[in-house]
Amino acid sequence: MSDITFENAIRQLDEIVRSLENGDIPLDEALALFEKGVKLTEVCSAKLTAAEKQIKLLVKDGDAMKKEDFTANE
Repeated sequence: MSDITFENAIRQLDEIVRSLENGDIPLDEALALFEKGVKLTEVCSAKLTAAEKQIKLLVKDGDAMKKEDFTANE
């Protein structure tokens, strides 16, 4: 499932949430959808973490600009 794009995973999660909120599906199917949703959430989280590592911030250092790693705490 890690070969899925972030955007596609989000779309699938949205569909799963709508199906579960509707409440018209059998319990076994709801549990399977919930499990798939958890896996998709893990994929999205991993992709976001990887993207954060790639982001660089430009910071002014006197008259020059320097690159710093992005940290989620900022």
